[in-house]
Amino acid sequence: MESVIAIGVVAVLLTTFLAVFGPATQGIRRAISIQEADRLVSALEREMQLLRPDDDSSYETAFDKAFDWVANAGDESKAIFLYNFRGDPSSITDGVMDPYTGETGEPGKEYVLQASVRRKGDTRMDDELEAVSGPVYYVNMRQLVFSDDGLIVSDEPGSIVDPHNPATKTTDADQYPEAVIAFSAEFYALKSSSARYIENLDLDDDDNNGSPDSLGRPLFTRNMAVRR
Repeated sequence: MESVIAIGVVAVLLTTFLAVFGPATQGIRRAISIQEADRLVSALEREMQLLRPDDDSSYETAFDKAFDWVANAGDESKAIFLYNFRGDPSSITDGVMDPYTGETGEPGKEYVLQASVRRKGDTRMDDELEAVSGPVYYVNMRQLVFSDDGLIVSDEPGSIVDPHNPATKTTDADQYPEAVIAFSAEFYALKSSSARYIENLDLDDDDNNGSPDSLGRPLFTRNMAVRR
């Protein structure tokens, strides 16, 4: 009888502990993830403002690249991912360190953390994911347009429109009438960093709430802009 009572008391204490500290623990984890994703925002900004000789040879200017990335952000085959991976400072290709393949190594000496922004289908992404450090983030970008209430998210996801006349679509960066493309970047922390999971990631939005059904709400959202 004493054992049964003791077990019951322990069960009540555990239930109380989880009820009180469970949400706090989730909040701490979420805050840590937000800090990590926030550090990668600068990597996204930098990537959209430069052209890499090999990877971006199809673009004439960095603005062409940024225009394409925003316009096709809703295309599942061109989804954008951000992450940190262990890079080998002694081996650099196209301005980015190659993944460090050693099983052991001293941080800051044999390898350093390298922020990477890749689109789905990038041949270098699989190798980098083998050396990933921390979570992988999917980012969805949606253009911001002007309305009576100020800047709002465009009703035409996956396209670029005249921000002052949203009914007018623009299919080419040269025809875009403004010097700046403002957009809302939504960051989602993925449940796995494996190449197979990312390759088969379902980004469908069947309930039309603006977020992929498989990922839920974004971890956080940041308004950003790119300039010609």
